[in-house]
Amino acid sequence: MKLSYVYILKCSDNTYYTGVTSNLNNRLIEHKYGKYSESYTYSRRPITLEFYAEFTDINIAISTEKQIKKWSKSKKLALINNEFEKLANLARKTFD
Repeated sequence: MKLSYVYILKCSDNTYYTGVTSNLNNRLIEHKYGKYSESYTYSRRPITLEFYAEFTDINIAISTEKQIKKWSKSKKLALINNEFEKLANLARKTFD
């Protein structure tokens, strides 16, 4: 069974990058050393791994990555901090 990973990196500019990979250790090394100069994290190094989740189905991993990429920073922080009870409320929009 091949595992896939969805991960969240914190960049030096306090932004978050979400990605998906089948080799987490290798991908983190690529981010750390800036293998791809056109990537989001290249100019925002150093980076730190804040969160990752394992998946046995790559399609679910890709779907999860796409979902998290649309989330607000506060919702990503709730996930990173294991504050799962906050996720539903952070999904609601407030209108003035």
